[in-house]
Amino acid sequence: MANVVVVGSQWGDEGKGKVVDWLSERADVVVRFQGGHNAGHTLVINDKTYKLSLLPSGIVRKKKLSIIGNGVVVDPWALKSEIEILKNNGVDISTKNLMIAENVSLILPLHQNLDKYREEALGSAKIGTTGRGIGPAYEDKVGRRSIRLGDLSDKILLEERVERLLMHHNTLLKGFGFPKLEKKKILHQLIEIAPSILPFKRTVWKVLDDQREKGSRILFEGAQGILLDNDHGTYPYVTSSNTVAGQATTGSGQGPKVVDYVLGITKAYTTRVGSGPFPTEQDNKIGQTLGERGKEFGTVTGRKRRCGWFDSVLVRQAIKISGINGIALTKLDVLDGFDEILVCTSYTIDGEKFDYLPASQDLQAKAIPIYETLSGWETKTVGARTWGELPAQAIKYVRRIEELIEAPVALLSTSPERQDTILVHDPFSD
Repeated sequence: MANVVVVGSQWGDEGKGKVVDWLSERADVVVRFQGGHNAGHTLVINDKTYKLSLLPSGIVRKKKLSIIGNGVVVDPWALKSEIEILKNNGVDISTKNLMIAENVSLILPLHQNLDKYREEALGSAKIGTTGRGIGPAYEDKVGRRSIRLGDLSDKILLEERVERLLMHHNTLLKGFGFPKLEKKKILHQLIEIAPSILPFKRTVWKVLDDQREKGSRILFEGAQGILLDNDHGTYPYVTSSNTVAGQATTGSGQGPKVVDYVLGITKAYTTRVGSGPFPTEQDNKIGQTLGERGKEFGTVTGRKRRCGWFDSVLVRQAIKISGINGIALTKLDVLDGFDEILVCTSYTIDGEKFDYLPASQDLQAKAIPIYETLSGWETKTVGARTWGELPAQAIKYVRRIEELIEAPVALLSTSPERQDTILVHDPFSD
């Protein structure tokens, strides 16, 4: 059986929820491998809407195993709240269908506070963090001072870990002019929340290895988008983890051989949330129209997204970096009714032509898109489920995108409804 990695090929918000929903129905195991509860996607199943932040999408389906891998940072209180909300909506969650890696790092209230302090201190140079403590938690992980899930089982070890953590954080707080944190309070918070999450603790790499040996279909579910990758994205306006497909193996304890197909979720235009470069942004009526039609507001934060034309340069770059086999092109219907549609094919930077976006922040800010103009279409694409139902110009648009990004369209989405999908290639097929 084939195993699939799903990643966003832009700045996130590509419409992964619908595609992941479709894939999770066919998978046996769904794994989150990076990020935290700053991610978000909406699933609609049997007319019921579920908004997930931390839990894998498989959790809302029966007879699916959902796993939070070691590459994720987990806020125990946010996790407890999300579980309770879903249970109240009739979702069965137990240690049989939810497992969390014993070596996953935890997000504490002190991480959230530090996140907010630092973002406020940046003023107009804000990164655009959600303020949920994701970044500081990853910093502590890399700094070898994080509290991990397994630590909650050993009070003596936990106390030592907290002491080490506070040596660092109290120094930072002093620099910001805030009072230091007390070890006793932190320990109390952790001991109090421990019974809510410890039962889910497992040796996840072994569980996944066993599932693979059984022939289970595994779906590795990415959060955010490749252009927010800490190494390969528009740094420093990125997230705190690696969002590329390769992280699926590192963040779950599996080797590269476990991945058979990488599906890149790609919006038919471009959006991003927060600060940072955006060459094709349309801060005008066109951008407003795209935002209104596409309902471009964040699932988790509710923040309005910046909107612009499709940037084939960035998507092609993401495809190369992440080893994407094919894309799921979403929200084609948002482009219905435009007389003409622009697609970015390259940039000029200081008078020089570029077929990629350089890593330099200075050069990124100077990138001017070179557009190709395509004819729009009057006939609606919304609800189309076959190529024959699409207007000719819409098909030409899709085919031109395939040429420019150098990857095929495996799925084409024409509305938020999961049935309104044109399947070209099944990612789970062997």
